[in-house]
Amino acid sequence: MAGGWARDGAVQDQIDDTVSDAVKAARARIPVGESPEYCDECGEAIPPKRRAALPGIRTCVACQSARDSAVRHSTFNRRGSKDSQLR
Repeated sequence: MAGGWARDGAVQDQIDDTVSDAVKAARARIPVGESPEYCDECGEAIPPKRRAALPGIRTCVACQSARDSAVRHSTFNRRGSKDSQLR
């Protein structure tokens, strides 16, 4: 049940769009192709087992950990509910 001028199912459509956007963003971060022998950021050798386990990886463990900690998730509020705005 939607409220106001929104059609029925509008809230579910917003939820589906949010999930779809998150999946697209995650897929865009998946590396593809052949892994180089050396890290693109620091130049250290990437261990062969890491390259075999993650095809297309371009960074060493230390640089990837730094990248992962810097990822910011979207805080865009699609629903516009008062409760989610108070966070």
